Amino acid sequence: MPHLTVMLPAIDEAEGVAEIIPRIPHLELEELGWDVSILVIDGGSTDGTVQVSEKLGAEVIQQQGTGKGAAMRLGFLHFLKSNSDTLVMLDCDGTYHPEEIIKILKRLNKNNIVIGDRLRGRIDDGAMTRLNYLGNHLLTWIATTLFGVITNDLCSGYWAFSRESLSRIKLNSMKFEIEAEMFTSCATEGINISFIPIRYSKRIGEAKLGSVPDGWIILRKLLVRRIFPTPVELRLGESNLVIKN
Repeated sequence: MPHLTVMLPAIDEAEGVAEIIPRIPHLELEELGWDVSILVIDGGSTDGTVQVSEKLGAEVIQQQGTGKGAAMRLGFLHFLKSNSDTLVMLDCDGTYHPEEIIKILKRLNKNNIVIGDRLRGRIDDGAMTRLNYLGNHLLTWIATTLFGVITNDLCSGYWAFSRESLSRIKLNSMKFEIEAEMFTSCATEGINISFIPIRYSKRIGEAKLGSVPDGWIILRKLLVRRIFPTPVELRLGESNLVIKN
């Protein structure tokens, strides 16, 4: 039976994990032949996120370093060291719907990576500010122009990976630019990406993404990866997933 890991990066998202983890469609996935485990990457929560996650059956590991990029790189490394076959990652703040894992996995059968596309899907009222909406479209257009590979939603946090595709991705991002760097690595490595429209809803709790500051960080990462496709860690012969304290 193939094994699926559902990865949730989290920091102070007790309310979010309490809602999202029970909505992961275990029964439907098992009927489709999947053995499912949940992995929460905790960024030092103080609101009970760890306790709630463990009570709901998730494995929790504490991230090294700070920022979403650091959390995700640790989660990727953990996955690649395991015997799991497929990884699905999504934010646990209620913006993404875990019920859509089913259709994403069905698309993954014919592709290396599948990304949930918010911009061509359904965005609920209040889920994305006008500034974020325009910024997402602008950054997506810039990424497509710079790398000559189409992306429909550069900053989506809903991805599915085969083990083989994830093992080829090269990263050194520490913050919210991580998804942009994942796209640039796919473009550089020739990894096939497919997009599927998804629903995007208003988050639970307080937003952690700063629209303008994080937008600039994402743009800078795109420009750096256009000039220097390989992270410096790899050029030095080091692992690009290990976080140094």
